[in-house]
Amino acid sequence: MCIKCPYCPRQDIEASENQISVVRNGHFRRKNLSTPIQRFYCRKCKKSFSDATNEFYYWQKKRDIYWSIFSLLSGGFSQRRTAFFLNINRKTLVRKFIQIGKLSLHALSIFNTKFDKVSSLEFDDLETFEHSKCKPLSCTIAVESETRRILAFRVAQMPTKGLLTHLALKKYGPRADHRAEKRRCLFKELQGFLVPGAKIKSDQNPHYTNDVKEFFPESYHDTFKGRRGCVVGQGELKAGGFDPLFTLNHTYAMFRANINRLFRRTWCTTKLPERLNYHLAIYSVYHNLVLLNLNPPKKELNPLLSI
Repeated sequence: MCIKCPYCPRQDIEASENQISVVRNGHFRRKNLSTPIQRFYCRKCKKSFSDATNEFYYWQKKRDIYWSIFSLLSGGFSQRRTAFFLNINRKTLVRKFIQIGKLSLHALSIFNTKFDKVSSLEFDDLETFEHSKCKPLSCTIAVESETRRILAFRVAQMPTKGLLTHLALKKYGPRADHRAEKRRCLFKELQGFLVPGAKIKSDQNPHYTNDVKEFFPESYHDTFKGRRGCVVGQGELKAGGFDPLFTLNHTYAMFRANINRLFRRTWCTTKLPERLNYHLAIYSVYHNLVLLNLNPPKKELNPLLSI
């Protein structure tokens, strides 16, 4: 097997020459792993590397807690309570949370390309806030109707509405509306996941129709009137009778139940929108991979599966 040096600038050298330049240079063992890890030495750039150099967990000393963080943050735990439960510093948890979030964003896009194209999906906006209810956020999420598989999402800033509008304008000033921009980015990504003539469901939001026609001209867009939520579902599950958007509302209720910062009544709030983006990605992968037990592309998700 040809071993390539990750530091050598010459990546176009012949295989035979590369084999001569890279030689074995002993091995080492981790404290929590008995299997030896091979170390190599490159004669051209005079640098050493090992089989673990290109791993996602390179230089990580607490790699055995990644799966625990991944599971707890997808099960209603806050970051502070997760750090307390695992007996680690909160700063350590934040660093690993960001790493898992970035990996989950990449894994979600790869995960969905390995399945057949979708013939029916549902989408809508889930509203939350950053720091204060005077600074609301909108999360546009698309879900496959048949399997409840989360396809993609976007987090967007939105202006305040309702009784807090006057207070928000006085305290924070005008707030830009990025929902249309993020929704168009979401639809552009979903174009590769849908079959021609797919059925798209949503509520009767007037801003949805034109974007759906532009990005999915061959698809059938079916809209339904919004309904009041039931008490148990805290506004996501609908009360009484048949719900045509049950798949979407049920998935949104699971988001509310399993992501601490999305609880209806909680002390935990989002301080940075990008951190909410990471948390949504973590739960989306956990939802598809664990709760729905869908077969993942193991090669692409290998770092996530090995934690």
